[in-house]
Amino acid sequence: MKNLKARGFTLIELVVVITILGILAAFAIPKFIALDTQARVATVNGLVGTVKSAAALARALGQATGNPATVTMEGSSVTMLNNYPDSVLTGIPNAVNVVAADFTYVAGAAGTAGVWTRVGAPTPANCTVAYTPATAAGVPPVVTPTTGGC
Repeated sequence: MKNLKARGFTLIELVVVITILGILAAFAIPKFIALDTQARVATVNGLVGTVKSAAALARALGQATGNPATVTMEGSSVTMLNNYPDSVLTGIPNAVNVVAADFTYVAGAAGTAGVWTRVGAPTPANCTVAYTPATAAGVPPVVTPTTGGC
């Protein structure tokens, strides 16, 4: 009598495993595809908090030093308008220090809005953070996120 030993999987076992993997992939892949959108939205929301904090810190520094037209933060000169950073290139971007690989900044004219745009967004114009400087002393700046195109 021969002694036969099993040496592998049967065709049925392989088909069942492949079918189960296919079903799992059909449900898992859409979940992973949505993660990049969630990550871009999170970076935009993180930048909103960073911009608000930087504006508040610049204001506090300005008040502590007598409300000058510029303050120095982390070695960078920050242009102020109505006791808050202006939206010009030497204003809020110097206070924030955003990584250029993640966002690009387009400065507004003095007193008008500047906009950070998320690099790599499917619709960059709709994945932004807008900074509108203070319109009067005592009125805080407005920071507006747009995440519809992230």
